[in-house]
Amino acid sequence: MFFSSDRFYQAGSTDGVPSAVEKNLKKLFDDYRGNTIWNIYRTASLTGDCLDNPKESPDKIGIDGAQNYLGAIKVQLDELAHLAICDLLQCPSIGEFDRDPFVAGWRSASSANKPCDTVAAQAQYVDVIRKKMSADPAYFKQVYRNAFKLAKPEGQRSVPMESAVDFWNMFFRSDNGGLGWNTASTKWLDMWCEFYETNIKRPVNKDLWNMVGEMALKIKEPDGEALEWWSPDGAWPMAIDDFISHVKDKTKSAGGDDAMDTS
Repeated sequence: MFFSSDRFYQAGSTDGVPSAVEKNLKKLFDDYRGNTIWNIYRTASLTGDCLDNPKESPDKIGIDGAQNYLGAIKVQLDELAHLAICDLLQCPSIGEFDRDPFVAGWRSASSANKPCDTVAAQAQYVDVIRKKMSADPAYFKQVYRNAFKLAKPEGQRSVPMESAVDFWNMFFRSDNGGLGWNTASTKWLDMWCEFYETNIKRPVNKDLWNMVGEMALKIKEPDGEALEWWSPDGAWPMAIDDFISHVKDKTKSAGGDDAMDTS
């Protein structure tokens, strides 16, 4: 069997010897695994399991090292690129990196000409991610859906309402690198969050989480604000049906030439 140079470069030799990229990534992982520069972030509410413990967890970067690592690759904690990195590296939770997914994720982003095995190269790749998030709806959807497991508490099946609203504000505001759901004519994100907090007031399950992303993408399509893509007989969750009906009723009651056309 013959391999392309890129595939050989990422996968290593066929006799199981790790590639140079893999070795460099494992070394990079170890550099941040026991990092304690971020002790300022320790609080009395954090247990030892949440913090870096290189002896007991040799294959995990905890909160100290994770924050230092994200700073090194120039990722802000409150920007959407942070969640894209969590998707790429399949983080089990925010503030944690596991060794094997860390290595596999950066190997998948590498090529023969551009290995992503240093913080400088990874910081450059983050810029690629930022552009892709705004230009590729399918990639945006992938990162958004992966974030469900990051937003919900461990062992729970749903995301608490307050956390869901925080995540929606990260995903759907352009100043954080998000989709920019609010438009010149309609503050869709603000309306949705207000409606949910006022009328729904319950944790967000996986189906609703996913479909909120679908709704936002639909509205962002050409003529999507007219809501002609929505039907009461469609497979939308009840919360979204109620929201769309609310928007339509509000628009009809407003009337006038300046009202949004939702007919």
